[in-house]
Amino acid sequence: MAGDESLSSGSLSDRELQIVELVAAGLTNQEIAEKLEISKRTVDNHISNILTKTETGNRVALVRWALQWGKVCLDEVNCCALPTPGAAPKVVAVPEEETTPVELEPSAEEVVSPQ
Repeated sequence: MAGDESLSSGSLSDRELQIVELVAAGLTNQEIAEKLEISKRTVDNHISNILTKTETGNRVALVRWALQWGKVCLDEVNCCALPTPGAAPKVVAVPEEETTPVELEPSAEEVVSPQ
């Protein structure tokens, strides 16, 4: 897709991201309005702005965009644990491989007999 570079979502507000999640969950604009306790017209405006910002032409393309950029998690698909603001990063210690020095005996070609 030619405009993929501009689809990173840095410009979507928290409310717009919330609406993207609800669209991805399959809610209609009316259902989103009821859930967020805002008017359907406000949802319509948010959806229009989101489609413009993400350069997607419809809800299906928007959901594809959201999955591509990791903005939604559907049925445990495309899910990752994102760091919580203010939380210390989790550090996992990986034990080093134990190695035992091994003495190698020289091969027959390497042994030079005294002459």
